[in-house]
Amino acid sequence: MIKEKKVAEQVEPVVENLVLSSIVNRSVNKPEIDSLVEGAVISIEKSSVYVDLAPYGAGIIYGREFINAKDIIKKISPGDVIKAKVVDTENEDGYIELSLKEAKQALTWKEAEVAIKEKKVMSLEIKDANKGGLILEWQGIQGFLPASQLKAEHYPRVLDSDKDKILKELKKLVGQQISVMIISTLQKEGKLIFSEKDNNPEEKKEILSKYAVGDELECAIAGLVDFGVFVKLEDGLEGLVHISELDWGLVENPRTMFKIGEKIRAKVIEIKDGKISLSIKALKENPWKEFEGKLKKGDIIKGVVIKYNKHGALVSIKEGVAGLVHNSTFPSETKLREKLELGKTYNFQITLFEPKEQKMTLIHLEKNSGQG
Repeated sequence: MIKEKKVAEQVEPVVENLVLSSIVNRSVNKPEIDSLVEGAVISIEKSSVYVDLAPYGAGIIYGREFINAKDIIKKISPGDVIKAKVVDTENEDGYIELSLKEAKQALTWKEAEVAIKEKKVMSLEIKDANKGGLILEWQGIQGFLPASQLKAEHYPRVLDSDKDKILKELKKLVGQQISVMIISTLQKEGKLIFSEKDNNPEEKKEILSKYAVGDELECAIAGLVDFGVFVKLEDGLEGLVHISELDWGLVENPRTMFKIGEKIRAKVIEIKDGKISLSIKALKENPWKEFEGKLKKGDIIKGVVIKYNKHGALVSIKEGVAGLVHNSTFPSETKLREKLELGKTYNFQITLFEPKEQKMTLIHLEKNSGQG
């Protein structure tokens, strides 16, 4: 009991000093939210970690962030210098709130970018397979290896291109180790794209030189994934059409829109770092243009609730034209979902309308009834 009292006596002045230090240093520009910071661990308590972030003040890891990073915290001691991600520049107690888990993820994404530049070859276990390719995992991040990026010895030899037969052949590789390189990072989707093929930089550069932004191409669907479709441009070269570039309307699942081998037209919208990005919707009429000069902030419109996401509810006023009703406009996310039912029509007021950027935000007007 005496030992516990001594520890408590030591921690209290440390915490008090950290608060004072934080108040004194408020005049110093705080690091921005999502930025990575580095500092020495001052104390580790049952539910929080205090970090010296001079000259900014004191940082704290607590609550959900403490629970999420328990495995990492077990390995650190007072005095250790750690990197963390800023989640709040100043809480009610004057601390800079930090996340160890997010910092680790941010550093992992940086490592992935380095691996791409260095063309680092790594041996990974094949976790699963789908009709488009293989599922891998690297440092806790899921990755996809399109079948078209497999070497000849692993490529499924199916004469009639039957998708079920291709999947059956790919499934035989599950559990095996495979040597691959990361060729692309899709951080927003939390995914990596791998290739097993040997990449000859000069050869690839020569192939890419034949293409330019704005080109409209005839190509074939080579792979279907949650975040979009891979299209074959020619032997040894594929491009990605991200899910946001498939159609002006909401796309939930690319697999319901296309089939492997299907011929499509797409427009090149970016060539960067040896990768080609394309758009299918760019070749379709932009529905937002219809409302240029016709709608503005303050206008009242009718819209259908088509989807919920972590930010709020998406409301469509026409196929391909949707705005967001943010959670913050309701007492809680639950209340928003109670008031705005999927598939029902309500009255809304526009709070932001930028048709050229395809951006619109709305607020729900109470005095109207939902319609089926």
